[in-house]
Amino acid sequence: MPIKVLLVDDHRLVREGLSSLLASYENIKVIGEASDGRKAVRLAESLQPDVIVMDIAMEGLNGIEATKQIIDSSPNCRVVILSMHATSEYIHNAFRAGATGYLLKESAGQEVVEAITAVARGRKYLSHRLSETLAEDLIHDEKRVRSGSPIQSLSPREREIIQLVVEGKSSAQIATTLFLSVKTIETYRSRLMKKLDITNIPTLVKFAIKHGITPLD
Repeated sequence: MPIKVLLVDDHRLVREGLSSLLASYENIKVIGEASDGRKAVRLAESLQPDVIVMDIAMEGLNGIEATKQIIDSSPNCRVVILSMHATSEYIHNAFRAGATGYLLKESAGQEVVEAITAVARGRKYLSHRLSETLAEDLIHDEKRVRSGSPIQSLSPREREIIQLVVEGKSSAQIATTLFLSVKTIETYRSRLMKKLDITNIPTLVKFAIKHGITPLD
């Protein structure tokens, strides 16, 4: 049976390129595509792919938060993060979210096939451009995880709301997106700002970009 793959990236050309590449492999079958994290969560539940190739930087719901939701609702799915970021914080967050692979976009190509095959067989995968030492630190040595990072103090819902806030969504729009009341959203906003000791939106935007909650662009 071929490995069933779901492609998630907000750039159509990236999805088309990956789909074209994977089509040449008989042991891999692309069964769906999504352009954002929320659609990825829905498709993961309905299609039940074996492997999801997931971008990080997407509006509305980024790849890290989407991965957490997918692993919670569809634990048999394996997620390979496809990212331009090689910093330890991004990689830590990806594996802590439940991803089993992390691949740099600049080294994608044949490595995508390697990563998909590896995680489908139950193994972890880290891009060749990242050192073996980093792999050990990030995947196997939980004592090295920076549990004191501010991002770890936030709940998944708070991180989700931060992304929507810094993308310019109003409390009413966020409430509609998350099926919550405006009052509840306002409470979340106030609580997370206090928790992070942040008093204005520009500072919140800088925080969100630094910690990979929202796309740089």
